[in-house]
Formats: sequence, structure tokens, C-alpha cells
Amino acid sequence: MNETASLRARAEIDLAALRANVSVLRERAAGAQLMAVVKSDGYGHGAVPCARAAREAGATWLGTATPHEALALRAAGLDGRIMCWLWTPGGPWREAIEADIDVSAGGMWALREIVAAAEAAGRPARVQLKADTGLGRGGCQPADWPELVGAARDAERAGHLRITGLWSHFACADEPGHPSIAAQLAVYRDLVAYAEKEGVEPEVRHLANSPATLTIPEAHFDLVRTGIAMYGISPAPELGTSAELGLRPVMTLAAAVALVKDAPAGHGVSYGHHYTTPADTTLGLIPVGYADGVPRHASGSGPVLVGGKVRTVAGRVAMDQFVVDLEGDRPEAGAEAVLFGPGDRGEPTAQDWAEAADTIAYEIVTRIGARVPRVYVNETADELTGGTAQ
Repeated sequence: MNETASLRARAEIDLAALRANVSVLRERAAGAQLMAVVKSDGYGHGAVPCARAAREAGATWLGTATPHEALALRAAGLDGRIMCWLWTPGGPWREAIEADIDVSAGGMWALREIVAAAEAAGRPARVQLKADTGLGRGGCQPADWPELVGAARDAERAGHLRITGLWSHFACADEPGHPSIAAQLAVYRDLVAYAEKEGVEPEVRHLANSPATLTIPEAHFDLVRTGIAMYGISPAPELGTSAELGLRPVMTLAAAVALVKDAPAGHGVSYGHHYTTPADTTLGLIPVGYADGVPRHASGSGPVLVGGKVRTVAGRVAMDQFVVDLEGDRPEAGAEAVLFGPGDRGEPTAQDWAEAADTIAYEIVTRIGARVPRVYVNETADELTGGTAQ
């Protein structure tokens, strides 16, 4: 038995699929650069391997939420443009500036800290100004935009920073036709026009996330930011399945069956006995649970492929394990149980698990925990036809 087969559980990451997804997304946004968003450890797939694969497929930017995520990419040897946007007061501004990372400012407090850090670093910061065009999270309100732009231009003329980008984020791009989409586009265009009238010459203007990349071409501007779609998952069922969008899921989550045993009719299964066997049957123990990221909300509904058939979680998902009713079948201990993957072999997908847990597929892949090893296949571009590398 090889090392991969002997693992309790594994998340297999197909980097060829990721490269192919990046190529599809670049075609959909022809004329714009592509930012590969690898925040939250590459949405659970592994930030550094996914960033490298995305670069190989033509992504010209990398994006993270936190500065520590961006600094980790630099420490791993990734060069080129990197942007991070989720800052709090006292963050590692100087370290980011010295690492040539684009930082984001959506308020005056951030701009002040950036200027101080740039002075301490002895070099200008690369700064992207963020506007709140209607999402209501980060970013500068339109009413405060003139103050932020004016202060940034003053700092730019003083040599403390270079304004490299003007950006914002959609609220409802995953809901085709939602009135906020046109409204945000209009506000964004107005704010960009104001900044450019004031002398800002950004390298990139960007608004489009994954769903906007796929469905709102007028929002592509100079750069699109692709997160979940790069990992082969549809940003929303309303936009189409992964296959319909030309994408292939990158992660397959599998475990080795730990135990198969007989159980009589009326036997309670897992905590609370929310499932009892309706007849004499066989039960299979799957050694992953909510500590591994399997959602407890999918108790009694999560689908799993075991022995060529899709089974359903029987009873509650526990911290380290759950049970499936095998209905008399007897796969050997060590047999593969596939929780989700691309769906090619009849296995469930991350979207199936999202529906079972009443959430979104983003959460399903991102929550898979660190004690599930990532096993990378097709690590280099010349392995597109197959092969395994760890």
C-alpha cells in the first residue's frame, strides 16, 4: 500500500485543473490582467502551490486578505505583484512596504500609518485606494473619497507612496440582474473619474470578483480578482454548475474506511441516536469529522461515495468521525470513501455538501482543516496528463 493510500484522510489538489481554470478565466476576461486570490491558505487548497500554479497559467497578480498571508508568499519565493487588503491598526505596514507588496487604504487612519511606515522604511509604499461603492464593508464612503484621494495625492507628491490602484468590491455579482450591480458600477466609475481628475494615474482599476469575471464584462476594467472560480467551484448555482462554466473542481476530499460491522435493526447510530437502523445492516466508520472541517450541519444529509454507491451520513457528524449505513454491503476496511470531488466518478461535489449543510461551496473547501494532508498532483505544467507528486 502506498503512502497516499494509507492516509487516514487526504485532500487531493489537482494543480493541472487549477491551471486550466485560470486559462478559462483569462479568456473570459480577455484584455484584463488576472489576480489569483489565494487568501485563507488558497481557499483551503494551499496558498503557495496554488499561487505558483496560477502564475504558470498567466496570473499576473496574487491577492491575499491579510498582510501576513502576503508576506508568507514572499518568504516562499514568489515574486511579482502581490496585494493584500485586510488591515487593522498597528499592522506590519513597514514589512509589507519593504517586501514590495501593494497595500490597501480605505480610510484616513490607514493612510496615516502607511505614510509613517514608508518614512521608516525609507522607500515609497505601493498603495491601492479602496472605495465602498455599496457593499458596506471595507473601503471609503463616497462622501469621504475626496479627502482620502487628496491626502494620498499629497503623500504621493511628497514621495511617501505611489497610488497603484483604485478598487472596490461587488455585493451581489452572484445574483444576475440585481439592481445593485449597475448602481455600484456607476459609483465606481464616478469615483475613479474623480481620482484621475485629481491626478491619480493608477496601474490597475479593479472591481470584478469571480462571478463578475464570468458574467459582467463591463466590470473587468484593468484587472479581475478570481478566487473561488480559480479553484473550479461555481460562485453561485444561479450562474451555472462548474462544468457549465467550463471549470473543474481542484480539490477531492477522501478518507479510508476505518471499520465495517454488522448492526441489527433498531440500532442507534452516533450521538443522540438521531438515526436508528431500519433493518439489519452494515455500518461503515469514516474517520473524519468536524475537527477536519466536515460540517456538523450536514449530519443526516452529507453524501459520501463508498463502494461505488453514494451513501448519506447516518446520524450526527462527530469531532473525528461519522458513520454511513452501507445497507448490507461490505467494503474492506481501508476502502476509499470520497466526500467530494469533481464528480467524474459519481462522487458528490462540494456544492452537494453545501446544499446538505445549507451553506455555500466556498465554506466547504475553505474549512477543511490542517490535519487533513494536502496531496498535490500535476505539480508541474508538463504533468498535465497525470501523475502524483507529494
